[in-house]
Amino acid sequence: MNQQIYWHTTVKMPDDSSPTPIPENADVAIIGGGYTGLSAARTLAKRGAKVVVLEAETMGWGASSRNGGMTLTGLKIPMQTAIKNYGRDLARELFQYSIDSVDTVEQIVKEENINCGFARAGHLLAANKPKHFDALKDEVEFMAKEFNHKVHLVPPGEMRNEIGADIYHGALVDEVSAGLNPAQFAAGLAGAAQKHGAALCSRARVTKIERRESRFFIQTERGALTAESIFVATSGYTGGVTKNLQKKIIPIGSFIIATEKLSDDLAHELSPKNRMIFDYKHFLNYFRLWDNRMIFGGRAAFFPENEDTIARSGEILRREMIQVYPQLQDAKVEYVWGGTLDFAFDMMTHVGELDGIHYALGYAGHGAAMGTHLGMKVAEAMLTGNIKDNPFAKFDFPNAPLGLYDGRPWFLPFAGAWHKILDWVE
Repeated sequence: MNQQIYWHTTVKMPDDSSPTPIPENADVAIIGGGYTGLSAARTLAKRGAKVVVLEAETMGWGASSRNGGMTLTGLKIPMQTAIKNYGRDLARELFQYSIDSVDTVEQIVKEENINCGFARAGHLLAANKPKHFDALKDEVEFMAKEFNHKVHLVPPGEMRNEIGADIYHGALVDEVSAGLNPAQFAAGLAGAAQKHGAALCSRARVTKIERRESRFFIQTERGALTAESIFVATSGYTGGVTKNLQKKIIPIGSFIIATEKLSDDLAHELSPKNRMIFDYKHFLNYFRLWDNRMIFGGRAAFFPENEDTIARSGEILRREMIQVYPQLQDAKVEYVWGGTLDFAFDMMTHVGELDGIHYALGYAGHGAAMGTHLGMKVAEAMLTGNIKDNPFAKFDFPNAPLGLYDGRPWFLPFAGAWHKILDWVE
């Protein structure tokens, strides 16, 4: 397997051969050049703000161009849990944002003419156990009643209409979700932000932030600037320069393999409707087709990507893929890569302002759509001053229990083992 991001072979990503100089000042400095930061930059620039994006690597370098390309409805936590934790009204606002987020991606793709294969293919949540399917039966009525959102079941005997696998015990389908090529979308979003006047500064890792009267002084590895406002959009790569935010985010690795191109007949057998597919497990797998390749991902290792975790995860994911699809026993796996996701301790996305700095963090694997949408919405709120109206700003952003975390995730092996235990118990 090549340790290479397959998506990067399908598009010319923004490079740093001649990095944009750091301007002396800006209205808004955005830290992080992924979906959230680029969407915010596009929104602000369109409204006439002088905006600069400061990215430690290159635009779209992180999880934004490494993910599975699934733009999904819903939250990481079940909506029943959202109602229990936040009440019915706020839970409905949060869920509506997830619906709106897919619409936002579609709107941007159309407005900016981004060629990224966006398609409303729907998602399929597959039941690993019969009792999982029993729970999904209740989900259909619950989502219709509480959220006026239609989903439907696929009984075990009809699964071959949806997936060429016999390992699952039925599934739930949500037709609203979509799929795209994440790197093509990230590159297109960067081009759109730049077209509207945003300064995109790669290789500009922020090393220091100081509040100086009514402005912020920001030092980067290749220059300094002042800005009236800051928006932190660093997700799983949130670092020590924003320590108070770093201590609220757990960086978790997610890894993906891509097979060689499969025959049309085999590809159709594996996924007849080209759904975005993921399973019910705590230690979940997610997969879909792109260009007749099986793109198969999961939390094979909890630690963020490095050469060792990527190589080990590639072997694990290949075994997992063959368990689902024995037909792929002889298929060559050509690519393996990893990216780092951002999980909050309550597994919720959070928006707000801390020490005068705006942020949107904690996507927990839902960043392709929600990151794009919240980049736009937080940018709008920065212009109007109504950040507290955002539903993701209406509940606390927790620190680690007992304060036993400084941003270095020493506990990830234990977390991974616990999720495996939960799956075994179930």
